[in-house]
Amino acid sequence: MTTTDKTAGKPAREPAGIPADKSTATAAIPGPDALRALQRRTSVVLVVSQILGGLGVPIGIALAPVLAVEVSGTEALSGLAPTASVAGTALLSIPLASLMTSRGRRPGLVLAYLIGALGAALVVVAAVFENFPLLLLGMAGFGAASSANLQARFAAADLAEPDRRARAISTVVWATTIGAVFGPNIAAPAGRAFTGTSIPETAGPFLWAAGIFLVTGLIVAVLLRPDPLLTARAMAPAESQSAQSRSLRAGVAAVAASSRARLALVTVAVCHTVMVSIMVMTPVDLGHHGADLELVGLVISGHIAGMYAFSPVMGWLSDRVGRLAVIGLAAGLLCLAALLAGTAGPSHAQTAAGLFVLGLGWSAGLVSGSALLTDSVPQPARAAVQGLSDLTMNSAAGIGGAAAGLIVAQAGYGWLNAIGACLLLPMAALALLATRSRPGDPPEPVGTGR
Repeated sequence: MTTTDKTAGKPAREPAGIPADKSTATAAIPGPDALRALQRRTSVVLVVSQILGGLGVPIGIALAPVLAVEVSGTEALSGLAPTASVAGTALLSIPLASLMTSRGRRPGLVLAYLIGALGAALVVVAAVFENFPLLLLGMAGFGAASSANLQARFAAADLAEPDRRARAISTVVWATTIGAVFGPNIAAPAGRAFTGTSIPETAGPFLWAAGIFLVTGLIVAVLLRPDPLLTARAMAPAESQSAQSRSLRAGVAAVAASSRARLALVTVAVCHTVMVSIMVMTPVDLGHHGADLELVGLVISGHIAGMYAFSPVMGWLSDRVGRLAVIGLAAGLLCLAALLAGTAGPSHAQTAAGLFVLGLGWSAGLVSGSALLTDSVPQPARAAVQGLSDLTMNSAAGIGGAAAGLIVAQAGYGWLNAIGACLLLPMAALALLATRSRPGDPPEPVGTGR
Protein backbone atom coordinates (compact mmCIF):
# COMPACT_ATOMS: atom_id res chain seq x y z
CA MET A 1 0.00 0.00 0.00
CA THR A 2 1.23 3.48 -0.66
CA THR A 3 -0.37 5.63 2.02
CA THR A 4 -2.69 5.43 4.99
CA ASP A 5 -4.16 8.19 7.07
CA LYS A 6 -2.59 6.57 10.13
CA THR A 7 0.90 7.34 8.91
CA ALA A 8 0.22 10.91 7.83
CA GLY A 9 2.37 13.42 9.72
CA LYS A 10 4.59 10.85 11.47
CA PRO A 11 8.38 11.15 11.08
CA ALA A 12 9.87 9.05 8.30
CA ARG A 13 11.80 5.95 9.22
CA GLU A 14 15.14 5.47 7.53
CA PRO A 15 15.15 2.02 5.89
CA ALA A 16 17.56 -0.30 7.64
CA GLY A 17 20.80 -1.01 5.82
CA ILE A 18 20.28 1.69 3.19
CA PRO A 19 22.34 4.86 2.88
CA ALA A 20 20.18 7.80 3.80
CA ASP A 21 18.56 9.79 1.03
CA LYS A 22 18.63 13.28 2.49
CA SER A 23 15.52 14.20 0.56
CA THR A 24 13.40 11.70 2.47
CA ALA A 25 15.27 10.51 5.54
CA THR A 26 14.93 13.70 7.56
CA ALA A 27 11.57 14.94 6.28
CA ALA A 28 8.22 14.21 7.78
CA ILE A 29 5.95 11.87 5.91
CA PRO A 30 3.62 14.09 3.88
CA GLY A 31 -0.04 14.28 4.73
CA PRO A 32 -2.71 13.35 2.15
CA ASP A 33 -2.79 16.77 0.44
CA ALA A 34 0.99 17.14 0.40
CA LEU A 35 1.34 13.59 -0.89
CA ARG A 36 -1.00 14.29 -3.81
CA ALA A 37 0.99 17.44 -4.64
CA LEU A 38 4.23 15.47 -4.48
CA GLN A 39 2.77 12.80 -6.76
CA ARG A 40 1.75 15.45 -9.30
CA ARG A 41 5.21 17.00 -9.19
CA THR A 42 6.85 13.59 -9.60
CA SER A 43 4.62 12.84 -12.59
CA VAL A 44 5.55 16.14 -14.26
CA VAL A 45 9.28 15.43 -13.88
CA LEU A 46 8.86 11.91 -15.22
CA VAL A 47 6.75 13.12 -18.16
CA VAL A 48 9.44 15.66 -19.11
CA SER A 49 12.14 12.98 -18.83
CA GLN A 50 10.08 10.63 -20.99
CA ILE A 51 9.59 13.27 -23.68
CA LEU A 52 13.33 14.00 -23.82
CA GLY A 53 14.39 10.37 -23.50
CA GLY A 54 11.82 9.47 -26.13
CA LEU A 55 13.50 11.87 -28.55
CA GLY A 56 16.79 10.01 -28.25
CA VAL A 57 15.75 6.36 -28.17
CA PRO A 58 13.91 6.27 -31.57
CA ILE A 59 17.09 7.52 -33.23
CA GLY A 60 18.73 4.21 -32.40
CA ILE A 61 15.71 2.24 -33.60
CA ALA A 62 15.62 4.09 -36.92
CA LEU A 63 19.34 4.28 -37.71
CA ALA A 64 21.01 1.31 -36.01
CA PRO A 65 20.42 -1.15 -38.91
CA VAL A 66 21.60 1.40 -41.50
CA LEU A 67 24.71 2.24 -39.50
CA ALA A 68 25.45 -1.45 -38.99
CA VAL A 69 25.49 -1.98 -42.76
CA GLU A 70 27.81 0.98 -43.27
CA VAL A 71 30.26 -0.14 -40.59
CA SER A 72 30.20 -3.89 -41.31
CA GLY A 73 29.85 -3.64 -45.08
CA THR A 74 27.13 -6.29 -45.27
CA GLU A 75 23.35 -6.37 -44.83
CA ALA A 76 23.64 -9.80 -43.20
CA LEU A 77 24.76 -8.14 -39.95
CA SER A 78 22.25 -5.27 -40.01
CA GLY A 79 19.97 -6.91 -37.45
CA LEU A 80 22.72 -7.28 -34.84
CA ALA A 81 22.83 -3.59 -33.92
CA PRO A 82 19.17 -3.26 -32.82
CA THR A 83 19.45 -6.70 -31.22
CA ALA A 84 22.42 -5.46 -29.17
CA SER A 85 20.32 -2.52 -27.99
CA VAL A 86 17.48 -4.83 -26.90
CA ALA A 87 20.01 -7.10 -25.17
CA GLY A 88 21.48 -4.11 -23.35
CA THR A 89 18.03 -3.03 -22.19
CA ALA A 90 17.36 -6.53 -20.85
CA LEU A 91 20.75 -7.15 -19.23
CA LEU A 92 20.83 -3.78 -17.49
CA SER A 93 17.31 -4.11 -16.07
CA ILE A 94 18.37 -6.16 -13.03
CA PRO A 95 21.48 -4.12 -12.02
CA LEU A 96 19.50 -0.88 -12.37
CA ALA A 97 16.61 -2.33 -10.37
CA SER A 98 19.09 -3.43 -7.71
CA LEU A 99 20.48 0.10 -7.50
CA MET A 100 16.97 1.54 -7.24
CA THR A 101 16.15 -0.97 -4.52
CA SER A 102 19.07 0.15 -2.39
CA ARG A 103 19.33 3.85 -3.27
CA GLY A 104 16.01 4.93 -4.81
CA ARG A 105 14.62 5.70 -8.26
CA ARG A 106 16.67 8.82 -8.88
CA PRO A 107 20.18 7.27 -8.83
CA GLY A 108 19.03 4.35 -10.97
CA LEU A 109 17.40 6.52 -13.62
CA VAL A 110 20.33 8.95 -13.72
CA LEU A 111 22.86 6.12 -14.11
CA ALA A 112 20.76 4.57 -16.89
CA TYR A 113 20.73 7.82 -18.87
CA LEU A 114 24.47 8.28 -18.32
CA ILE A 115 25.16 4.77 -19.63
CA GLY A 116 22.86 5.50 -22.57
CA ALA A 117 24.84 8.67 -23.33
CA LEU A 118 28.14 6.80 -23.12
CA GLY A 119 26.76 4.08 -25.40
CA ALA A 120 25.64 6.67 -27.97
CA ALA A 121 29.10 8.26 -27.90
CA LEU A 122 30.71 4.84 -28.44
CA VAL A 123 28.45 4.32 -31.46
CA VAL A 124 29.82 7.54 -32.98
CA VAL A 125 33.42 6.48 -32.29
CA ALA A 126 32.72 3.06 -33.81
CA ALA A 127 31.29 4.70 -36.93
CA VAL A 128 34.30 6.99 -37.32
CA PHE A 129 36.78 4.11 -37.01
CA GLU A 130 34.51 1.53 -38.70
CA ASN A 131 34.76 -0.84 -35.74
CA PHE A 132 31.77 -3.18 -35.73
CA PRO A 133 32.35 -4.86 -32.29
CA LEU A 134 32.61 -1.40 -30.72
CA LEU A 135 29.37 -0.47 -32.48
CA LEU A 136 27.60 -3.43 -30.86
CA LEU A 137 29.03 -2.50 -27.46
CA GLY A 138 27.82 1.07 -27.91
CA MET A 139 24.34 -0.08 -28.93
CA ALA A 140 24.18 -2.29 -25.83
CA GLY A 141 24.97 0.76 -23.67
CA PHE A 142 22.48 2.81 -25.70
CA GLY A 143 19.81 0.31 -24.57
CA ALA A 144 20.18 1.59 -21.00
CA ALA A 145 18.19 4.68 -22.00
CA SER A 146 15.32 2.41 -23.03
CA SER A 147 15.59 0.71 -19.65
CA ALA A 148 15.30 4.12 -17.95
CA ASN A 149 12.20 4.95 -19.99
CA LEU A 150 10.63 1.63 -19.00
CA GLN A 151 11.48 1.99 -15.30
CA ALA A 152 10.03 5.51 -15.23
CA ARG A 153 6.50 4.09 -15.48
CA PHE A 154 7.02 2.29 -12.18
CA ALA A 155 8.42 5.41 -10.54
CA ALA A 156 5.14 7.10 -11.40
CA ALA A 157 3.30 4.40 -9.45
CA ASP A 158 5.37 4.64 -6.25
CA LEU A 159 3.29 7.38 -4.64
CA ALA A 160 0.03 6.91 -6.51
CA GLU A 161 -3.08 5.79 -4.66
CA PRO A 162 -3.89 2.16 -5.55
CA ASP A 163 -7.09 3.08 -7.39
CA ARG A 164 -5.21 5.63 -9.53
CA ARG A 165 -2.01 3.65 -10.04
CA ALA A 166 -2.73 2.55 -13.60
CA ARG A 167 -3.51 6.12 -14.65
CA ALA A 168 -0.20 7.29 -13.17
CA ILE A 169 1.63 4.62 -15.19
CA SER A 170 -0.29 5.39 -18.36
CA THR A 171 0.48 9.12 -18.17
CA VAL A 172 4.20 8.42 -18.27
CA VAL A 173 3.74 5.89 -21.08
CA TRP A 174 1.70 8.46 -23.02
CA ALA A 175 4.53 11.00 -22.81
CA THR A 176 6.64 8.67 -24.94
CA THR A 177 4.32 9.50 -27.85
CA ILE A 178 5.95 12.88 -28.37
CA GLY A 179 9.46 11.50 -28.59
CA ALA A 180 8.39 8.51 -30.67
CA VAL A 181 6.78 10.81 -33.25
CA PHE A 182 9.44 13.53 -33.41
CA GLY A 183 12.57 11.47 -32.67
CA PRO A 184 12.96 9.87 -36.11
CA ASN A 185 12.12 13.18 -37.79
CA ILE A 186 15.06 14.99 -36.16
CA ALA A 187 17.50 12.28 -37.25
CA ALA A 188 18.10 13.74 -40.72
CA PRO A 189 18.79 17.36 -39.67
CA ALA A 190 20.87 16.09 -36.74
CA GLY A 191 22.99 14.09 -39.16
CA ARG A 192 23.40 17.02 -41.58
CA ALA A 193 24.72 19.14 -38.72
CA PHE A 194 27.98 17.17 -38.94
CA THR A 195 28.43 17.49 -42.70
CA GLY A 196 32.07 18.22 -43.50
CA THR A 197 33.37 16.51 -40.34
CA SER A 198 34.79 13.02 -39.84
CA ILE A 199 31.48 11.91 -38.28
CA PRO A 200 29.29 10.00 -40.79
CA GLU A 201 25.85 11.51 -41.35
CA THR A 202 24.13 8.37 -40.01
CA ALA A 203 26.19 8.55 -36.79
CA GLY A 204 25.65 12.26 -36.12
CA PRO A 205 22.16 11.78 -34.59
CA PHE A 206 23.69 9.48 -31.95
CA LEU A 207 25.83 12.38 -30.75
CA TRP A 208 22.67 14.45 -30.39
CA ALA A 209 21.09 11.53 -28.54
CA ALA A 210 24.03 11.46 -26.13
CA GLY A 211 23.45 15.13 -25.34
CA ILE A 212 19.72 14.56 -24.90
CA PHE A 213 20.36 11.70 -22.45
CA LEU A 214 22.79 13.85 -20.44
CA VAL A 215 20.22 16.65 -20.15
CA THR A 216 17.53 14.14 -19.18
CA GLY A 217 19.75 12.63 -16.49
CA LEU A 218 20.47 16.11 -15.13
CA ILE A 219 16.76 16.96 -14.94
CA VAL A 220 16.03 13.75 -13.05
CA ALA A 221 18.99 14.28 -10.70
CA VAL A 222 17.96 17.84 -9.83
CA LEU A 223 14.16 17.69 -9.86
CA LEU A 224 13.13 14.16 -8.83
CA ARG A 225 13.28 15.07 -5.14
CA PRO A 226 12.25 13.71 -2.75
CA ASP A 227 12.82 10.27 -4.23
CA PRO A 228 9.39 8.66 -4.82
CA LEU A 229 10.50 5.12 -3.98
CA LEU A 230 12.22 6.08 -0.73
CA THR A 231 9.26 8.23 0.25
CA ALA A 232 6.87 5.33 -0.33
CA ARG A 233 9.20 3.00 1.56
CA ALA A 234 9.35 5.39 4.52
CA MET A 235 5.57 5.08 4.84
CA ALA A 236 5.68 1.27 4.81
CA PRO A 237 5.36 -0.68 8.07
CA ALA A 238 8.59 -0.93 10.09
CA GLU A 239 8.59 -4.73 9.92
CA SER A 240 8.98 -4.62 6.13
CA GLN A 241 12.14 -2.51 6.17
CA SER A 242 14.79 -5.28 6.33
CA ALA A 243 17.36 -5.50 3.56
CA GLN A 244 16.36 -9.12 2.94
CA SER A 245 12.82 -8.07 2.05
CA ARG A 246 14.18 -5.88 -0.74
CA SER A 247 16.56 -8.36 -2.37
CA LEU A 248 16.17 -9.92 -5.81
CA ARG A 249 15.60 -13.25 -4.10
CA ALA A 250 12.73 -11.69 -2.15
CA GLY A 251 11.35 -10.35 -5.44
CA VAL A 252 11.42 -13.79 -7.05
CA ALA A 253 9.79 -15.25 -3.95
CA ALA A 254 7.08 -12.56 -4.05
CA VAL A 255 6.24 -13.44 -7.65
CA ALA A 256 6.24 -17.16 -6.88
CA ALA A 257 3.86 -16.58 -3.97
CA SER A 258 1.29 -14.55 -5.92
CA SER A 259 -0.73 -15.94 -8.82
CA ARG A 260 -1.65 -12.41 -9.86
CA ALA A 261 1.99 -11.33 -9.89
CA ARG A 262 2.77 -14.30 -12.14
CA LEU A 263 -0.11 -13.32 -14.41
CA ALA A 264 1.16 -9.74 -14.57
CA LEU A 265 4.67 -10.91 -15.46
CA VAL A 266 3.30 -13.21 -18.19
CA THR A 267 1.00 -10.47 -19.51
CA VAL A 268 3.74 -7.88 -19.96
CA ALA A 269 6.16 -10.40 -21.49
CA VAL A 270 3.66 -12.02 -23.88
CA CYS A 271 2.07 -8.75 -25.05
CA HIS A 272 5.48 -7.23 -25.72
CA THR A 273 6.72 -10.34 -27.52
CA VAL A 274 3.66 -10.62 -29.76
CA MET A 275 3.79 -6.92 -30.60
CA VAL A 276 7.52 -6.88 -31.42
CA SER A 277 7.40 -10.12 -33.43
CA ILE A 278 4.58 -8.95 -35.70
CA MET A 279 5.73 -5.34 -35.91
CA VAL A 280 9.31 -6.04 -37.04
CA MET A 281 8.18 -8.24 -39.94
CA THR A 282 5.31 -6.04 -41.15
CA PRO A 283 7.54 -3.75 -43.27
CA VAL A 284 8.91 -6.86 -44.99
CA ASP A 285 5.41 -8.14 -45.76
CA LEU A 286 4.30 -4.72 -46.97
CA GLY A 287 7.31 -4.63 -49.29
CA HIS A 288 6.37 -8.02 -50.69
CA HIS A 289 2.99 -6.53 -51.63
CA GLY A 290 4.38 -3.46 -53.35
CA ALA A 291 4.33 -0.87 -50.57
CA ASP A 292 6.91 1.92 -50.80
CA LEU A 293 8.89 3.35 -47.87
CA GLU A 294 6.44 6.22 -47.41
CA LEU A 295 3.54 3.84 -46.94
CA VAL A 296 5.58 1.65 -44.60
CA GLY A 297 6.36 4.74 -42.53
CA LEU A 298 2.69 5.68 -42.32
CA VAL A 299 1.72 2.17 -41.17
CA ILE A 300 4.41 2.15 -38.47
CA SER A 301 3.42 5.67 -37.37
CA GLY A 302 -0.15 4.50 -36.93
CA HIS A 303 1.12 1.54 -34.94
CA ILE A 304 3.14 3.81 -32.64
CA ALA A 305 0.10 6.04 -32.16
CA GLY A 306 -1.87 2.98 -31.06
CA MET A 307 0.90 2.02 -28.62
CA TYR A 308 1.24 5.33 -26.79
CA ALA A 309 -1.44 7.89 -27.62
CA PHE A 310 -4.29 5.91 -26.04
CA SER A 311 -2.46 4.69 -22.94
CA PRO A 312 -4.39 7.14 -20.67
CA VAL A 313 -7.58 5.41 -21.80
CA MET A 314 -6.10 2.06 -20.85
CA GLY A 315 -5.02 3.47 -17.50
CA TRP A 316 -8.49 4.84 -16.79
CA LEU A 317 -10.08 1.51 -17.73
CA SER A 318 -7.61 -0.44 -15.56
CA ASP A 319 -8.48 1.72 -12.55
CA ARG A 320 -12.20 1.92 -13.32
CA VAL A 321 -13.12 -1.65 -14.31
CA GLY A 322 -10.09 -3.54 -13.04
CA ARG A 323 -6.71 -4.85 -14.16
CA LEU A 324 -7.97 -8.31 -15.07
CA ALA A 325 -10.67 -6.97 -17.38
CA VAL A 326 -8.14 -4.87 -19.29
CA ILE A 327 -5.75 -7.84 -19.55
CA GLY A 328 -8.64 -9.68 -21.19
CA LEU A 329 -9.14 -6.67 -23.48
CA ALA A 330 -5.44 -6.78 -24.38
CA ALA A 331 -5.69 -10.44 -25.36
CA GLY A 332 -8.76 -9.73 -27.50
CA LEU A 333 -7.20 -6.73 -29.23
CA LEU A 334 -3.96 -8.57 -29.99
CA CYS A 335 -5.85 -11.54 -31.39
CA LEU A 336 -7.91 -9.20 -33.57
CA ALA A 337 -4.70 -7.49 -34.72
CA ALA A 338 -3.16 -10.83 -35.68
CA LEU A 339 -6.31 -11.75 -37.62
CA LEU A 340 -6.39 -8.43 -39.49
CA ALA A 341 -2.68 -8.28 -40.31
CA GLY A 342 -2.28 -11.99 -40.98
CA THR A 343 -5.09 -12.11 -43.54
CA ALA A 344 -4.53 -8.69 -45.13
CA GLY A 345 -2.44 -9.86 -48.08
CA PRO A 346 -2.21 -6.99 -50.61
CA SER A 347 -4.73 -4.83 -48.67
CA HIS A 348 -2.48 -2.18 -47.17
CA ALA A 349 -5.40 -0.52 -45.40
CA GLN A 350 -6.20 -3.76 -43.54
CA THR A 351 -2.55 -4.17 -42.58
CA ALA A 352 -2.51 -0.61 -41.25
CA ALA A 353 -5.67 -1.30 -39.23
CA GLY A 354 -4.10 -4.48 -37.85
CA LEU A 355 -0.94 -2.65 -36.77
CA PHE A 356 -2.96 0.12 -35.11
CA VAL A 357 -4.96 -2.44 -33.13
CA LEU A 358 -1.70 -4.24 -32.32
CA GLY A 359 -0.47 -1.04 -30.69
CA LEU A 360 -3.69 -0.68 -28.70
CA GLY A 361 -3.42 -4.26 -27.44
CA TRP A 362 0.18 -3.72 -26.37
CA SER A 363 -0.80 -0.54 -24.52
CA ALA A 364 -3.63 -2.32 -22.69
CA GLY A 365 -1.35 -5.19 -21.68
CA LEU A 366 1.59 -3.04 -20.58
CA VAL A 367 -0.46 -0.60 -18.48
CA SER A 368 -2.75 -3.15 -16.81
CA GLY A 369 0.05 -5.70 -16.35
CA SER A 370 2.41 -3.14 -14.82
CA ALA A 371 -0.29 -1.92 -12.44
CA LEU A 372 -1.26 -5.47 -11.43
CA LEU A 373 2.39 -6.37 -10.82
CA THR A 374 2.81 -3.37 -8.53
CA ASP A 375 -0.44 -4.21 -6.72
CA SER A 376 0.45 -7.86 -6.18
CA VAL A 377 3.81 -7.77 -4.39
CA PRO A 378 4.89 -6.20 -1.08
CA GLN A 379 6.24 -2.67 -1.30
CA PRO A 380 9.85 -3.54 -0.35
CA ALA A 381 10.12 -6.12 -3.16
CA ARG A 382 8.53 -3.99 -5.87
CA ALA A 383 11.67 -2.48 -7.39
CA ALA A 384 13.32 -5.90 -7.71
CA VAL A 385 10.16 -7.44 -9.19
CA GLN A 386 9.78 -4.55 -11.65
CA GLY A 387 13.36 -5.05 -12.82
CA LEU A 388 12.66 -8.75 -13.23
CA SER A 389 9.61 -7.85 -15.32
CA ASP A 390 11.62 -5.66 -17.69
CA LEU A 391 14.30 -8.33 -18.00
CA THR A 392 11.67 -10.93 -18.86
CA MET A 393 9.77 -8.80 -21.37
CA ASN A 394 12.86 -7.65 -23.25
CA SER A 395 14.48 -11.08 -23.30
CA ALA A 396 11.29 -12.69 -24.57
CA ALA A 397 10.81 -9.97 -27.19
CA GLY A 398 14.41 -10.35 -28.35
CA ILE A 399 13.88 -14.07 -28.88
CA GLY A 400 10.51 -13.45 -30.52
CA GLY A 401 11.91 -10.85 -32.88
CA ALA A 402 14.74 -13.14 -33.94
CA ALA A 403 12.36 -16.09 -34.43
CA ALA A 404 9.89 -13.96 -36.41
CA GLY A 405 12.24 -13.69 -39.34
CA LEU A 406 12.73 -17.45 -39.46
CA ILE A 407 8.99 -18.08 -39.26
CA VAL A 408 8.23 -15.66 -42.09
CA ALA A 409 11.03 -17.10 -44.23
CA GLN A 410 9.82 -20.67 -43.75
CA ALA A 411 6.03 -20.34 -43.42
CA GLY A 412 4.98 -16.78 -44.21
CA TYR A 413 3.67 -13.67 -42.47
CA GLY A 414 0.21 -15.17 -41.95
CA TRP A 415 1.62 -18.02 -39.90
CA LEU A 416 3.63 -15.57 -37.80
CA ASN A 417 0.41 -13.82 -36.82
CA ALA A 418 -1.30 -17.16 -36.11
CA ILE A 419 1.53 -18.21 -33.80
CA GLY A 420 1.39 -14.84 -32.08
CA ALA A 421 -2.32 -15.31 -31.42
CA CYS A 422 -1.65 -18.76 -29.98
CA LEU A 423 0.87 -17.29 -27.52
CA LEU A 424 -1.97 -15.23 -26.06
CA LEU A 425 -4.08 -18.25 -25.09
CA PRO A 426 -2.14 -19.16 -21.90
CA MET A 427 -2.24 -15.51 -20.83
CA ALA A 428 -6.00 -15.36 -21.34
CA ALA A 429 -6.44 -18.62 -19.43
CA LEU A 430 -4.41 -17.31 -16.48
CA ALA A 431 -6.45 -14.11 -16.47
CA LEU A 432 -9.67 -16.11 -16.39
CA LEU A 433 -8.40 -18.22 -13.50
CA ALA A 434 -7.32 -15.10 -11.63
CA THR A 435 -10.87 -13.77 -11.63
CA ARG A 436 -11.66 -16.48 -9.11
CA SER A 437 -10.53 -14.98 -5.82
CA ARG A 438 -8.50 -17.16 -3.50
CA PRO A 439 -8.09 -16.74 0.27
CA GLY A 440 -5.42 -14.12 0.88
CA ASP A 441 -5.71 -12.47 -2.55
CA PRO A 442 -6.07 -8.69 -2.21
CA PRO A 443 -9.13 -7.19 -3.89
CA GLU A 444 -8.55 -5.27 -7.10
CA PRO A 445 -8.17 -1.53 -6.43
CA VAL A 446 -11.05 -0.35 -8.60
CA GLY A 447 -11.59 3.40 -8.47
CA THR A 448 -14.43 5.75 -9.12
CA GLY A 449 -13.20 6.91 -12.52
CA ARG A 450 -12.71 10.50 -11.40
